[in-house]
Amino acid sequence: MNEHDTEKMEHLLLKDGFERTQDVSVADVVIVNTCCVREKAEQKFYSFMGRLRSMKNRRGTILGVTGCIAQMEKEHIKERLPFIDFSIGPSSIHRIKEAIEEGAKNKLFLDFSDNGCNPYLFIKPGIMNKKAKTYVTIMKGCNNFCSYCIVPYVRGREVSRESEDIIKEIEDLAMQGVKEVTLLGQNVNSYNKGRDDIAFPELLKRINEIHGIERIRFVTSHPRDLSFELIDCFGTLEKLCEHIHLPFQSGSDKVLKLMNRGYGIKEYVEKIMMLRNRCEDISITADCIVGFPGEEEEDFNKTMELIRHVRFDGIFSFVYSPRKYTFASTLSDEVPKALALERLVYLQGVQKSITLDKNRGMEGKEVDVLVEDVSKNSKEDFAGRTRTNKIVNFRGNQDMAGRFVRVGIIKGYANSLKGELISKEA
Repeated sequence: MNEHDTEKMEHLLLKDGFERTQDVSVADVVIVNTCCVREKAEQKFYSFMGRLRSMKNRRGTILGVTGCIAQMEKEHIKERLPFIDFSIGPSSIHRIKEAIEEGAKNKLFLDFSDNGCNPYLFIKPGIMNKKAKTYVTIMKGCNNFCSYCIVPYVRGREVSRESEDIIKEIEDLAMQGVKEVTLLGQNVNSYNKGRDDIAFPELLKRINEIHGIERIRFVTSHPRDLSFELIDCFGTLEKLCEHIHLPFQSGSDKVLKLMNRGYGIKEYVEKIMMLRNRCEDISITADCIVGFPGEEEEDFNKTMELIRHVRFDGIFSFVYSPRKYTFASTLSDEVPKALALERLVYLQGVQKSITLDKNRGMEGKEVDVLVEDVSKNSKEDFAGRTRTNKIVNFRGNQDMAGRFVRVGIIKGYANSLKGELISKEA
């Protein structure tokens, strides 16, 4: 979501004559768009800002901070970073040009307002560099208040975008050559909850009918709000990709209650089974937090039982880090950091083995791949994704970028697949 916010700001500035540079040392303006979901990201941010300070002193660079850390530290950001020229929260990125202009006049610009249903929150960045895939924001904010999560405090409460506005944007994107859209929201399953407009499953059905769009994805889902109607969309909507990211966070009901997640493991597993019954080949990924306050060995063992039972295609796993404003940061029953790290390493080792086994199971199969760009592994290879969101690297050429090709999988690795081109037309 931060990546898409960056695209929106870039779009606004390019329209006004700014040019983007990949070399921060020659930039006249540096905008640092931030995330504060985990402590490590915050630490890296302050370290980076220290390096930028010396550059600003040498060159007079206009320096600004946007995103979640800006919002979280709104009352103290200038104290902690007295050398910045502006700071704006996620709901104020439409004012980025104004912030830069004020900074150029040596006038500090700050805006941390939550603009509710302000249409500026849903800036349409259009397509830059003729990409075949892009993001579309359908809602902002979150009402769940999981005890560890800072998102409701920095991105505000849920606000859903009008469905007709979303449909119109995607129709325009399709006319520009976009083939895949990913719908974004902190909890897309609760899109339009409590409003008269259409619910999320119906929105998917409407998008499925748009000519030119060939793939639909969405993030992120909350298990509590994963409805039977949404589950039924998998396997029936031909453009909806066979992949869902469904964070479980812990395999222990006790810990889930402390996290204020609003569901139990039995309910979570039942929904996983329904998804697989509806769509046998669906790829399921998740998030997991290790070392949450009060997590005992028995609780961690239950997490491992869940992982072995479900056999996720991939898990983003992290050691718990306390976040400002959250209820969990007041809990006293802390897990020693060394023990939490030990558990994380063990979990990641087990999951890596499962992912590798699943990827090796792809060997010998043929898949359709939407080619994205040159592979990170080799300049001679190109990379793309399957409908199940697995990365495939294969020998190709530049004219394939943005197109669907048919690829045979010859090798499965822990993080990707190695393929061999079968046909330039999928």
